[in-house]
Amino acid sequence: MPSLSLQVRRVRPGHPAPLPLPRYETALAAGLDLRADIDEARTLQPLERLAVPTGLAIALPPGYEGQVRPRSGLALKHGITLLNSPGTIDADYRGEVHAILVNLSQEPFTVNRGDRVAQLVVVPVSTVEIQEVAVLEVTRRGEGGFGSTGR
Repeated sequence: MPSLSLQVRRVRPGHPAPLPLPRYETALAAGLDLRADIDEARTLQPLERLAVPTGLAIALPPGYEGQVRPRSGLALKHGITLLNSPGTIDADYRGEVHAILVNLSQEPFTVNRGDRVAQLVVVPVSTVEIQEVAVLEVTRRGEGGFGSTGR
């Protein structure tokens, strides 16, 4: 499997104690865990959302994007997921990475400093050349969408 280099900058170096850098938790994991870089615990009430800072800015290689995705354990056990999922980090973005958490459960959920709140998956992207046409190629499915192929 080819390896890429991902440059990571701590947005608040030495604040208060540095959190571990993102890492793969297993040898074949697809996502790097992102942690909450917050000063104090934050409690999300049911249906509340919060942009949680990770304390990191990254430089992706050209031709790649970072996808910020939910963690399955938080979703299943606590009803915590991400809005705008997957969130896209473009290769030219240099600001701090955030995870937009939402509490879909009926119970409050507390996020603490250092909690793993999301995962980052780095994937190749394609760019396309736009070609305007008057008619699109006909397919069997046509304009059917939103469940048109069955359950």
